[in-house]
Amino acid sequence: MMIKMWEKINEKFKKYPARMKVAEKMIELGLSLNNDGKIYCGNLKISDKALAIAADVDRRAIKSTIEIIQNDEDLFNIFSNVLPAGTLLKNIAKNLNLGVIEIEVGSQNEGILAAITKIISKKGINIRQAYAEDNELEENPILTVITENPIDNDLISEFLKIKGVNRVSIY
Repeated sequence: MMIKMWEKINEKFKKYPARMKVAEKMIELGLSLNNDGKIYCGNLKISDKALAIAADVDRRAIKSTIEIIQNDEDLFNIFSNVLPAGTLLKNIAKNLNLGVIEIEVGSQNEGILAAITKIISKKGINIRQAYAEDNELEENPILTVITENPIDNDLISEFLKIKGVNRVSIY
């Protein structure tokens, strides 16, 4: 049976909080570990110092995390295949006259994206981007949907009717 990604990461790093912070930061930022033992964002090499600052750990935690990942086939398969997600349009949406919907979801979040997209498509609005935070990393994950046009506030009540939606912000 294939062990889930976070189960495997927790199993290896639960006794080492600094190493766990490094692994979480690598996943969060889409950083991969290459065969050369270096960390990359796409094809851009990331220095140990830069990652240590971002993860708020000592540089030695970077080295030891890399070593553990390299010596574990399952972890190496995970971390060597991580890809950066690309540009999230959320912070520049207003400049581009796009709409932004942020939906805080609970732990029962199956089907929320489908329900949201159905409501948006009924209004004839195209979706440019959708991004969901990992519910194993975030206590209250946020689903962010960027739309071709700004969304009317009257849709908030429709979004709030969806099972598992805790909060909705439109801007």
